[in-house]
Amino acid sequence: MKRTILINLAKYGLGIGLLAYVVWSNWGPGPNNSPGLERILTQGEIHTAPLVLALLIMAVSLPLSFVRWYVLVRAQALPFTLTNAMRLGLIGYFWNTFFPGSVGGDAVKAFCLAREQSRRTVAVATVLIDRAVGLWALFWFVALLGSVFWLAGDPALLAKDELKIIVLGAIGLVVFTSILWTALLLLPERRAERFAGRLGRLPKVGVAASEFWRAIWMYRFQQRAVVLALLMALVGHVGWILVFYYSAQIVSLPGVEGQIPTATEHFVVVPIGMTVQALFPTPGGIGGGEYGYGRLYKMVGSSEGAGVLGSLVQRVITWLLALVGVLIYLRMPKVDIDGQEAAPNASEEAETDSIPAARGVVSPSMSTDP
Repeated sequence: MKRTILINLAKYGLGIGLLAYVVWSNWGPGPNNSPGLERILTQGEIHTAPLVLALLIMAVSLPLSFVRWYVLVRAQALPFTLTNAMRLGLIGYFWNTFFPGSVGGDAVKAFCLAREQSRRTVAVATVLIDRAVGLWALFWFVALLGSVFWLAGDPALLAKDELKIIVLGAIGLVVFTSILWTALLLLPERRAERFAGRLGRLPKVGVAASEFWRAIWMYRFQQRAVVLALLMALVGHVGWILVFYYSAQIVSLPGVEGQIPTATEHFVVVPIGMTVQALFPTPGGIGGGEYGYGRLYKMVGSSEGAGVLGSLVQRVITWLLALVGVLIYLRMPKVDIDGQEAAPNASEEAETDSIPAARGVVSPSMSTDP
């Protein structure tokens, strides 16, 4: 227990320390006298329209991710309601935002769902496959949209070799993962279980890798649900990218060209930043997200400081939404697996039991959900 507390405190320290370094290193002017944070904050103008748009888009995109999880749960014929998907999604989002390791919220969701199911392994698998679908959708998103921009001769893409490399890399990952998914349909069950056993013997990550493999295996014949979830994830990613795009416009310097990338460039680089932030093992990816977005902005010739500020603005919006979400969660009635409202005492007991119990599993070091 003490070791877990120390590790989590170290993650907070890492995130805050890296964030402080990123802000300090981008406080002054950047290369080619690009505006730094000090100039943007002291001389920039605040725009309310992008703020309203970012809030509205995020308010739609977030529930869509909960519906996606609901579809994957129901695909395994588990008794589950959309109301509970929303409730558990909100508390999971809160934990993802404020606690170390963004997989922590998924641990809470998996625990709360599994405790109400007889097929608990399947219940946990739904959370894992939801993560995998979200990541897979990022590859598809960059590959599809990047290819469209490329074929259409978009100058913002054609002028940047770095963006071309990102698009080609995404296409390669889509092809590779699609081949693996197709091969999975032809794999005999005994070989799949043997492979899971081999993964389980890997040091440190063996158990997680083995369970992740079994989660994928369970969905090999649920093609319709997986495709529907993938399409929902693609729509959701459009929302998250637009949220960042508008967050970067909330504070800007008047008359400064190229402070932030074009919309086309955002649709290629933001998914990379989302992945970096999700994988970084600090509360909500703090520090890692700001560093990643700043470097991506610099890579496409925009202000690195503007990328850092855009990430910070988006983070504040995320915090506000997570806090509102947990308040909604506390007000929503708990619905049992048959769709009936649970008794108040039972609901209260379930909530007080679930959160402390999940607290012990909010320390995995890896997450893959953008």
